[in-house]
Amino acid sequence: MDGNEIKVPKRILNTLLSSLAAGVVPRSGAPYIAIGRKEEIASLLGNLDEVDEGGAAVRFLIGRYGSGKSFLIQLIRGYATDRGFLCADADLSPERRLSGGSDAGLSTYRELMKNLSSKASPDGGALPILLSRYYATLQTDLLRDGLTPEDPGFVSGIVSSVSSMLDELEGYVGGFDFARVLAEYFRATAEDDGERRSACLRWLRGEFSGKTEARSALGFRVGSVIDDENWYDYLKLWAILSRKIGYRGLVVFIDECVNLYKIPNRISREANYEKLLSIFNDTLQGRAKSLCVIFGGTPQFLEDTRRGLFSYEALRSRLADGRFSEAGYQNLSAPVIRLRRLSDNELLALIRRLTILFEQKEGISGVISPERMETFLRVTLTRAGADEMVTPREIIRDYLTLLSILRDHPDADFDKLIAPTDLPLSSEGEADAPLIGSEPASVGVKKPTVSVFDLDL
Repeated sequence: MDGNEIKVPKRILNTLLSSLAAGVVPRSGAPYIAIGRKEEIASLLGNLDEVDEGGAAVRFLIGRYGSGKSFLIQLIRGYATDRGFLCADADLSPERRLSGGSDAGLSTYRELMKNLSSKASPDGGALPILLSRYYATLQTDLLRDGLTPEDPGFVSGIVSSVSSMLDELEGYVGGFDFARVLAEYFRATAEDDGERRSACLRWLRGEFSGKTEARSALGFRVGSVIDDENWYDYLKLWAILSRKIGYRGLVVFIDECVNLYKIPNRISREANYEKLLSIFNDTLQGRAKSLCVIFGGTPQFLEDTRRGLFSYEALRSRLADGRFSEAGYQNLSAPVIRLRRLSDNELLALIRRLTILFEQKEGISGVISPERMETFLRVTLTRAGADEMVTPREIIRDYLTLLSILRDHPDADFDKLIAPTDLPLSSEGEADAPLIGSEPASVGVKKPTVSVFDLDL
């Protein structure tokens, strides 16, 4: 797609540019500014194909702050929901971990359920919507068989259909209670019992603190509630259920994993790494079905031998680079994807795209010339330490600020604003993210052509 042909809905455009100007990754509109990362995107979409076939996958997106890993996560999340997958995403924090006391693991599960998204509900909150959608399917099937909601056998017909669908789940850890609560949810829906339906949703979201509280709200005894220890088992059940109710699988995104690296207590930190190892083993050994888990973290989170994943030998031996990576080759089918530095041409394509979107939002044109775009990028990349410090986030934020100044002050001295130099562009890779598979290029020499819009997705 040519950048000049981009027409973005006003609501998405306003949110997109506001988020980018603040250095925040937008939850919607990411494809409109997606430049580069063609190989990484193709590899991750290949994982979605595996999930669609009933398999499972786990990936680690590793990059410095601002390098684009969170953006890539939101981009893949959008592609996945458009293709019929359920997605759930959460950022880890001191209060949200994979394991730990004070419901830290459960808090992550609750955040995933809150952000559960589908094509019909791309911004999250999809849980009641997807269950209602499946209930409508069950109702249609019964109507085809001649049963209406007024018939005495309608409720039993709903429960029978649901029970048949959920039989497989009972063979998994937590599956019996999961299936029973779901069946009760559909029964309550058929009987128009809003209070009982709400209680079932609370159980599915992990909002009960214990079995006694759950029994009081549900009206029947359950063997367990979702907690710090078992929440991942229920994610696996959601993945299986997603296929049964008409979706292609479940894709889980867990970002800001550097917060695990920051845990000061070694025992607590290793408990989180043990949980991560169990997720890794489950997905790659075939014990999980229709599930993809994608983690996002920094190089320190992965490589630090004192506190990172490499401090845990079982993970280091699984995630360390192979010997061929030393020759400058990256295996994009390996669990770890290291985000390379965007090439100079890709960065130029990015600011051109931003210019088009900014002018579309403001209803103006000619706010900056192509020559000045190149000058801005040249100056940015030749600042002292730019190769190690400048990231797409910094470039985007500075460039949008520049466009705003030029919009508000047409007579502003561009040269003084950016203090240009005649030094050539640098094409060095980042210290912790080597440039793989991209030739050095000079701005203005070759038109950037790498764009996710060029992919046949």
